[in-house]
Amino acid sequence: MTDHEYHELVDAMLLALEEQIEDCEVDLDYETNSGLLEVIFPDKSKIVINKQPPLHQVWVATKFNGHHFELHGDKWIDNRSGAEFWQFISDAATRQAGDAIVWTAN
Repeated sequence: MTDHEYHELVDAMLLALEEQIEDCEVDLDYETNSGLLEVIFPDKSKIVINKQPPLHQVWVATKFNGHHFELHGDKWIDNRSGAEFWQFISDAATRQAGDAIVWTAN
């Protein structure tokens, strides 16, 4: 994957997530800045998702732990657990919010 392809894919993923945060029934907020997206929960805890261009990875930090995702085929997979990004981020958000949250690739 080229650097350009990496940025296009991750930017599209972050935009899809932003749109779903806005439509979420749980009262969430977010801030974005130059490849970094912070999802802010009602208890003021955060999930931070950021680009790691030199590694072509996406890093995710939750209130519980951190994960590094790499593209395998057409899915972003966590190096440690093998979890797919969209399932992981839905599960992590649900756990952090205390309410069911489902986010999907558009």
